[in-house]
Amino acid sequence: MSGSDVRPVSRGSLAWRVLAAVALVVLLVNGSLRMEDDAWPFGPMSQYAFSPPEDDTVVITRVDGLLTDGHRVELPLRVETAGISRAEIEARIPDIERDPSLLRAVSDGWTARNPASPRPVELYLVQDETRLHRGQPTGTSEVTLAQWRVVP
Repeated sequence: MSGSDVRPVSRGSLAWRVLAAVALVVLLVNGSLRMEDDAWPFGPMSQYAFSPPEDDTVVITRVDGLLTDGHRVELPLRVETAGISRAEIEARIPDIERDPSLLRAVSDGWTARNPASPRPVELYLVQDETRLHRGQPTGTSEVTLAQWRVVP
């Protein structure tokens, strides 16, 4: 195709492209100004968009397992490794505190996906709390929210 074979863009095609570009910009600006995850993908995922205030506490939730070999290890909360994600556990913290047997999902998921590893005999829902002062960590504490003995 030579340069002389190029056809000019029609008015309708140009108008459609400009309209699509304007709509995209409007969606992005709206999502960015609202600062809500509901606007995704036309706005930021706020959980990743900002750092915590300089004088705050950063909380990380995890599940530890006491294994049959006596070692206490973190059971990574990912669907691939434990059959359940950290977000699912975090959303159910009050339920798990009331009924620690809900941690069975982590135990079952871990056992099914790690058959060669020792099985957990006890699970702990734990939060690591790191206090910040002027943006710098000043101390970390571990808070156990729930504990459950695995029932075979």
